Amino acid sequence: QVQLVESGGGLVQPGGSLRLSCAFSGIGFSIHIMAWYRQTPGLQRELVALINAGGGTNYADSVRGRFTISRDIAKNTVYLQMNSLKPEDTAVYLCNARNPRASRDDNGFWGQGTQVTVSS
Repeated sequence: QVQLVESGGGLVQPGGSLRLSCAFSGIGFSIHIMAWYRQTPGLQRELVALINAGGGTNYADSVRGRFTISRDIAKNTVYLQMNSLKPEDTAVYLCNARNPRASRDDNGFWGQGTQVTVSS
């Protein structure tokens, strides 16, 4: 089984930066597609960024150029570096791990989330 634990959220002013961490416990970290999503109350969960087993990345248009997803395989950890933060980035950020060989209907594993609040 896989367990994910996010950390690094907090309160930051517009224009500031935060780095989120997602610790992966289990087997096969390097083969999973790792992703960050965010959830605002009343809105659908949004894919923010992902990184695949080969290191390829993808970003939502709203964060491209400001956020960077990366991984440290030795530490079984994926990061989300968030720069130039905006109030619109306020959300609960959740880490997701999905085995690319799993069923299309398998949504993978989820962490509990970490709150990011961008406010003056």
